Amino acid sequence: MKARIFAVLAALMLVVPFSAVMAEAHTASVGTLIAASEDHTVLTAAVEAAGLGDALVGEITVFAPTDAAFEELLGTLGLDAETVLGSTDLLTTLLTYHVVPAAVTSDMLSNGPVETLEGSPVQVNLSDMGVMIDQAMVTEADIVANDGGVVHIVDSVLVTLPNDPLTAEGDIAAAGSSTVFPLAERIKDEYEAAGYPSTLTIDSIGSGGGFERFCEQGASDISNASRAIRDTEVEACGTIDRAPIEFRVGTDALAVAVSTENDFIDEATIEDLQLIFGGAETWADVNPDWPAEPIQRFIPGTDSGTFDYFVEEVFDEDESEILGNDPTTSENDNVLVEGIQGSPFAVGFFGFAYYSENTDTLKALSIEGVEPNAANVDSGDYPLARPLFIYSTASIMTEKPQVQDFVNYFLSEVNGVVVEVGYFPANADALYGARVAALAVALGLDMEMMME
Repeated sequence: MKARIFAVLAALMLVVPFSAVMAEAHTASVGTLIAASEDHTVLTAAVEAAGLGDALVGEITVFAPTDAAFEELLGTLGLDAETVLGSTDLLTTLLTYHVVPAAVTSDMLSNGPVETLEGSPVQVNLSDMGVMIDQAMVTEADIVANDGGVVHIVDSVLVTLPNDPLTAEGDIAAAGSSTVFPLAERIKDEYEAAGYPSTLTIDSIGSGGGFERFCEQGASDISNASRAIRDTEVEACGTIDRAPIEFRVGTDALAVAVSTENDFIDEATIEDLQLIFGGAETWADVNPDWPAEPIQRFIPGTDSGTFDYFVEEVFDEDESEILGNDPTTSENDNVLVEGIQGSPFAVGFFGFAYYSENTDTLKALSIEGVEPNAANVDSGDYPLARPLFIYSTASIMTEKPQVQDFVNYFLSEVNGVVVEVGYFPANADALYGARVAALAVALGLDMEMMME
């Protein structure tokens, strides 16, 4: 693969080590720094092919993938350099996603999204391991050009996806998880504000209900889910010639919540939760120091991915205990919120976004001594964190370009809004995998071959 890339790029190769280039920084712009590096010949050729040389000047920041990074992405997609270098629109989208329209040195970076020249945000994650930009590690930082531009070398190609809401004509139907619903609605609002001219409907009917509509009825284009699709659901999809593609869009910390009027519980163990939502009749049955008042339970309905996840994690997939005490159930999480708000002896669980919207009246319990916050979710320490997904198929996205455009927009923009909605960014590698899968669909590649 690398030999083919180098053959295509031989005319553009300038074999000067980056360390030597740094010595010439006083006479260089960001663009010339990159062009003079022996490890960035593919990036140089891509900039040339897209006609973006004039953009790499002045006080900008470039996250510069190495040749090895491009080789890895091309290998995953099963493409050669000629194909990619001939796709000017795609190149422009990808390359401008690597550029921040301001000079940002490493000491200026902080955790969270940073807007790029392309318009979609990259996600910055600072840790003891180093600096991550999306899924890419910064391997060399703060190479400053004489015109104020900054280069950070990264070990992976950042991927965002081309989309154009203004031209995405045709209706889109999505349905599924009530947990994913607030995030999908936020993306929908922004997509429509960006000019989408047709009708986009998103129904909150639970993950199971969403897969039924998607796989059995064939009545939706996108299925939102707070759990992974089951084998039986994949088989059902197959009977109507649908091959679901999973796109990771975020992470939820399932919140176990009580009213702020509750003054006796702030944390619970998994064993406590088994009693609270299972066999205990009163709070005193769980802990003798707590009131001998009946536990009022408000939980998602059985079609909900939130219900499935909680039963799996707390009751080892046995739902008989949690349903045996006649809890109040609803597919509408706002109904559960209102129920808990109404009594200091009520308790329930739902997606973190519904808690974050009601922190003045609700209290989220720490589980096993771990609070449900961004740091604990990202580290994997919080016991009730789970992935959030959307599903579609290559055939739907190909036959309905508006669906492909919306999925691309969703995956490109989600990190800019997911925290505001009340959830957490997806694991960087998982979101990257989702974007690469969507990119493969956009390029018309064989998804079954990619997944082998």
